[in-house]
Amino acid sequence: MAGARDIQRRIKSVKNTKKITKAMEMVSSSKMRRAVGNVLATRPYSDFAWEMIVDIASKTNVELHPLLFKRESINKIGVIVITSNRGLCGSFNQQVINKGLDYIKSQEDSNVEIEVIALGKKAARGMVRFKQNVVAEFEKDDVLSEIIEIRPLAKMILNDYLEEKYDKVVVVYTDFISALKQISRVKQLLPIEPHEDEALGKVGKAGKIEKSDVVSYRHKTEYIFEPNPKVILDDLLPRLLEVQIYQASLESNASEHSARMMAMKNASEAANDMIDELTLTYNQARQAAITAEIAEISGGKAALE
Repeated sequence: MAGARDIQRRIKSVKNTKKITKAMEMVSSSKMRRAVGNVLATRPYSDFAWEMIVDIASKTNVELHPLLFKRESINKIGVIVITSNRGLCGSFNQQVINKGLDYIKSQEDSNVEIEVIALGKKAARGMVRFKQNVVAEFEKDDVLSEIIEIRPLAKMILNDYLEEKYDKVVVVYTDFISALKQISRVKQLLPIEPHEDEALGKVGKAGKIEKSDVVSYRHKTEYIFEPNPKVILDDLLPRLLEVQIYQASLESNASEHSARMMAMKNASEAANDMIDELTLTYNQARQAAITAEIAEISGGKAALE
């Protein structure tokens, strides 16, 4: 029965692990519902804000504000990589890191210098592991509730760009599609210019960029700046860029909790399968031991007769 006792201990161990994964699944499910609610509530505003900022950039004299001015040459790029602080969420973090590494590799022929700004502990550790130059690390809250929580990162990026430390800034994050699907993306934030992947959170279920609901309004709007363009743009453009970084963080949070919920659900189901297999093995071992004992008793009785 020694083998059967070992199997019993393994069954108990797997059951304890299942309790943990089930509890983590429930916690992640609760956080996911809140994060998804936040991301869906802010998408229309973030989308319209980006459409407006691009429209302003296309209609306004670029010399009115340095955020509108496109540099003649790109010498240094700041890459914001958004991951989670913790693991146990499947391949979520690795997909974001791989997307960032692919983008960095695509810039090698241009001989530009790349600096990584990490939002989330896993981003910093992953990029350092692949020998990338991580210049700053910010901790990301599990569930963002206010834009002020990402303001230190946004302020640093804006200041570095205005001081011409960076000639281009992109963000690598994960678009939330559904609880079962999330897609990593690279989006250019600065300089402000129209490009194909304009809106955050606009990747459809087919994995393609969906057209914005407000694109049709572009080029049909006229802007009047009061008291003057410089005062308005100095206040407006930084706020709108903050919104984009905030939206990318919300998308990442929703994707993270969805990925963790599914990973824990799969782990719980795998634990159930393992318990069933171990229970079958335990019953077979127990039956074999009982059969052996009966055979010994029968053999002893036959010898006495």
